[in-house]
Amino acid sequence: METHFDIQLAKLRTRLFKMCSLVDEQVQLALRAIEEEDLLLAGTVVVRDKKVDKYDVKIEKICQKLFALNQPVAMDLRLIMSAMTINTNLERIGDIAVNIAENFILIKKKPAFLEKTKINEMAVLVKEMLRNAIDSFIQNDPKLAEKVIRTDDELDTLNAENHRILIEIMKEDKENIEAAVAFLVTSRSMERIGDHATNIAEDVFFIVEAELIKHKYEKFLFAQVEEVDKEIDAEDNGDD
Repeated sequence: METHFDIQLAKLRTRLFKMCSLVDEQVQLALRAIEEEDLLLAGTVVVRDKKVDKYDVKIEKICQKLFALNQPVAMDLRLIMSAMTINTNLERIGDIAVNIAENFILIKKKPAFLEKTKINEMAVLVKEMLRNAIDSFIQNDPKLAEKVIRTDDELDTLNAENHRILIEIMKEDKENIEAAVAFLVTSRSMERIGDHATNIAEDVFFIVEAELIKHKYEKFLFAQVEEVDKEIDAEDNGDD
């Protein structure tokens, strides 16, 4: 027989899954608005942000109730703790999708120079990262989470390359400055979505593997845990 705690925990999962789907769609629509030069689509992203905010509040409240009225342990405790941070990351991704849409509404169309940039490659990569981060959470799949984490450096490299390219475009023709600045912001926004997707992937590791890998995730993934612990201990002793 299901307890009240089990019912509330199931409700938390359901709301988080809906939040994941909603935010994923917001990012998809914002990037599609640019690709198709669709201002109405961009406007839809802006309007739907209120729904994202409502889910954010609902999920936060249910997490607070689960902590206040129960004493969760083990994986249930990790799930509730991570649900709060995953929810925060999703809400921020939703905000970034709105920023991307609003940014495009200002410039209204794609500039001719966009083909010289890495914007399209970034859009493909960031959509894949977000989808994989969400699927890793829904499926409790640390391997898929690892894939997200491994990909983040590639997204950072594309963002840096975009920065260089767009600066050169502005130098070549002052008429391009406004649009180039707009896409500098868009590039940085996609890089931030990648960061938040990586945060979600790190939380999946915490839920499934009971391992905190923030700030040392690369070493955790590519080395033996014992070696990582020894290195951290050595660094700590050096600080003393």
